[in-house]
Amino acid sequence: MIVRKRILELLENDSKLTDYQISTMLGMKKEEVKKEIGEMEEEGIILRYSTLVNWEKAGVEKVSALIDVKVVPQRDVGFDEIAERIYRFPEVRSVILMSGGYDLSVEVMGKSIKEVARFISQKLATIEHVQSTMTHFVLKRYKQHGVILNDKEKDRRQVICP
Repeated sequence: MIVRKRILELLENDSKLTDYQISTMLGMKKEEVKKEIGEMEEEGIILRYSTLVNWEKAGVEKVSALIDVKVVPQRDVGFDEIAERIYRFPEVRSVILMSGGYDLSVEVMGKSIKEVARFISQKLATIEHVQSTMTHFVLKRYKQHGVILNDKEKDRRQVICP
């Protein structure tokens, strides 16, 4: 279990690491690492390998919104059935059950504010048992998944002019 945890931590930080690199870092045989990773993929522990993209730097316009959703939980299934209906929409990036004033936190991404607003008004807010929504449009991302997106501290060398 400890080996799996260490492999997962390494992959979560850098999904491009090879079996060989991980085996070297952990002092294991490459075949053991490959076997563990394969088993974790089959068991649904490792779901996907992804790349974190700074879309702003790439010059691609994307609009994100965080939506607080208040719902009426369903008998015998609680929030799960409503959450599933919401996370099945392709515009939805994540759905999280929260404590506090709202029940679900939903992240949505679209090409424009109009597209996101249309999704909220025509699809999300009309779902049975959704009582209310509160939308927060993302203006700028500074840090995402533990990574600083525009790190001004990277180059600390002093600029020297002739």
